[in-house]
Amino acid sequence: MNSIAETGLPHVVPVKKWGIIIFLIIILSFLFAACDKDDPPAPVTPNLSLIAENLVAPLSVVEPPDDSKRLFIVDQVGKVYIVPSGAAMLATPFMDISSKLVALSPPYDERGLLSLAFHPNFKTNGKFYVFYTAPPRAGGPQAGVNWNNLTRISEFKVSASNSNVADLASERIILEADHPQLNHNGGTVAFGPDGYLYIAIGDGGAADDNAPGHVSDWYATNAGGNAQNVVANLMGKVLRIDVNSGSPYSIPADNPYATHATARKEIYAFGFRNPYRFSFDKGGNHGLYLGDAGQSLWEEVNLVTKGGNYGWNVKEGTICFNTDDNKTPRANCPSVDSAGNPLLDPIIQLKNKAHPDGTGRSLVVIGGNVYRGSTFPQYQGRYIFGSYSASGTAPQGELFVANSAVSGLWSFEDLKPKDYPTNLGYYLKGFGEDQSGELYITVSGVAGVSGTTGKVFKLVAAQ
Repeated sequence: MNSIAETGLPHVVPVKKWGIIIFLIIILSFLFAACDKDDPPAPVTPNLSLIAENLVAPLSVVEPPDDSKRLFIVDQVGKVYIVPSGAAMLATPFMDISSKLVALSPPYDERGLLSLAFHPNFKTNGKFYVFYTAPPRAGGPQAGVNWNNLTRISEFKVSASNSNVADLASERIILEADHPQLNHNGGTVAFGPDGYLYIAIGDGGAADDNAPGHVSDWYATNAGGNAQNVVANLMGKVLRIDVNSGSPYSIPADNPYATHATARKEIYAFGFRNPYRFSFDKGGNHGLYLGDAGQSLWEEVNLVTKGGNYGWNVKEGTICFNTDDNKTPRANCPSVDSAGNPLLDPIIQLKNKAHPDGTGRSLVVIGGNVYRGSTFPQYQGRYIFGSYSASGTAPQGELFVANSAVSGLWSFEDLKPKDYPTNLGYYLKGFGEDQSGELYITVSGVAGVSGTTGKVFKLVAAQ
């Protein structure tokens, strides 16, 4: 019988081999498709676009959940301004409560109108909440020492006749707390994904959590301790309250100390020095990210959980704090408090400008937001935060973007807008987020509350 070669017919591959070849082609096509699918989109170069200017000291930007696309800017001097969608900032403030504030110090102040939060049902009930520092009540923390100011959380309503104007007569005071010194006021109010109102208050001021008005705590080695004392006051804490029931509020049933005999039932977490800015992640697990200003060695960002103790003033960042010499850490300190709660480390730590080794780059950390917008795919799900200034004498604010880690400290890198390759050239005073997850920064050319150098920028794609 003649072979195939002998007949002159074309060479035929046996059926079994054809099956193997087809199988390999299918596998390779799947692999190429997977590679194409997993290729990350090209990074988008960031830049800043001016949204508003001629402000004094803008601290935050908030978009209400009412589909209006308006941005509300909180100016520390007691005013809130509106930027309508696609238009310039309105000249007339939405709110002016400057007459209700304690007198501010123009060169530098941490008091004033510090934040604003819209009720989740603002579209129908018109309610919003502000954190401001009012004049002090009579008396003081000890004989011969007066309170410096009064922390006040108030509810207001929007005017029934004009949605761009607040009804100042509608004020309902929700919470008040005496504050002993002018600094470390904290200052954020925000609604969590659970519908409760969260409030961050600093340790009372001065330094080391130790001065008149700073009570002792369980850790006798370090003097002072408002932040570690859960019975005496609300300072150095994140609070959580229900403004939809009670008079003027009620305590959520699952608050850590809701049924405790002596602890303050409003407490959600504690052990903070000056938790100036926190935010909730719009996506993921909706985590609470909080920037806590350090003393002289370390600035920190914490991922806050219910009942957590974040260490101050036993620890500053990950080191053992020393009230006898705040630039020299103690050799050791407890890892748990007197109730057995672990002292939780931050997720991000950056060196303070005052650090004695001379390599510090941040005067104060400014807590930001987890990016959930669509402009920057390379930042999706990453935490963006910043530094008030890298200099003690000049406005050199900086932006950073963090890389999450399963355990230990997260790394972070500089976020350099195209037109600001070195630093912002302003003091960074806060962040803002709109309903679509895009971010804003608030800045000023001066450290204090004077002049009109305050501006608001949006983080945009460079042209």
